[in-house]
Amino acid sequence: MRLLLVEDNVPLADELTTGLQRQGYAVDWLADGRDAVYQGQSEPYDLIILDLGLPGLPGLDVLAQWRAAGLATPVLILTARGSWAERIEGLKAGADDYLSKPFHPEELQLRIQSLLRRARGLANQPTLEAAGLHLDESRQCVSRDGVDVQLTAAEFRLLRYFMLHPQQILSKSHLAEHLYDGETERDSNVLEVHVNHLRRKLGRSVIETRRGQGYIYAGSTG
Repeated sequence: MRLLLVEDNVPLADELTTGLQRQGYAVDWLADGRDAVYQGQSEPYDLIILDLGLPGLPGLDVLAQWRAAGLATPVLILTARGSWAERIEGLKAGADDYLSKPFHPEELQLRIQSLLRRARGLANQPTLEAAGLHLDESRQCVSRDGVDVQLTAAEFRLLRYFMLHPQQILSKSHLAEHLYDGETERDSNVLEVHVNHLRRKLGRSVIETRRGQGYIYAGSTG
């Protein structure tokens, strides 16, 4: 498994790199946001660990550029700023998970394993078709009328679950329980961010809100 670590704090980067290599990961390290934009898009990584406070280009801007270019690699954000507003900004930009400094190395290890497990779990399974959308799990992409729509790993996972349960009302707590590991992800606000991303990319009526009940996958793209 090959990881990209983007962190400008050299002592922390050294510590993380050593620990991850000890666990068997191949790790490339960068300290500048501008370098990260290019490297993340040009090399095949299984997961990217991204600090928000970077020189050259802020981490959120780096992430936004990656997602705009269609990069679907899972991204775990590291930041010293633990405010809820910035978590939301990170998720809106396309982050798959979030870890605030200081953190225990074992927690980082578990978050990484969780993200990699989800990404691997989407492979080697059949395609799904429901209500006009075609979801290819081996390529981790979804298409509508033959046109690919780029989704992050978290968005893909959520859409897959909706497509497996068409026309069923799914509560927020049910979705969180079945889709998410981390406490941050299980917050209903985080789920709403991912749902809104899917609506923006696939059409507002694809996922309907049933007030007081949850969501239902309708599949219409009108």
